[in-house]
Amino acid sequence: MSKKSCGVLPFRFRDGRLEVMLVHPGGPFWAGKDDAAWSISKGLAEEGESLLEAAKREFREETGFDIEGDFIELGGIKQPSGKVIFAWAVEKNLDEMKAVSNKFSMEWPRRSGMMREFPEIDRAGWFDIASARKKIHKGQQGFIDRLISITSIGRF
Repeated sequence: MSKKSCGVLPFRFRDGRLEVMLVHPGGPFWAGKDDAAWSISKGLAEEGESLLEAAKREFREETGFDIEGDFIELGGIKQPSGKVIFAWAVEKNLDEMKAVSNKFSMEWPRRSGMMREFPEIDRAGWFDIASARKKIHKGQQGFIDRLISITSIGRF
């Protein structure tokens, strides 16, 4: 059975233009990467948890924000790894500078025997659609397309 990851894609309209909020993964592997490195805030659903509840929980863990509103289901997209990501969009104007992430532990430097903690995401940012298409992981670009279709904003 493939793993199910669930996430939230906040959006807003600024000066009549659609923008989305993406997160940049933390840790040493992603430190120098920018284009095609950003993501929707997402994570694995727990046993017995609804996919939307998992998406909201993961958003809270990764950004520190409780997210509520009228969620728009964007469906699922199968990733090259076989994992399926399910996403919901919600119109919300959050202050990306106030995002605070949970942490994870990993051995770093590799094979050093030393465990270090890193934030799961090291920053969040708002992007217009053209920029978001460059920043987001290739496998997640379909969520932006679906959001554009749903919000009836066809010119980007």
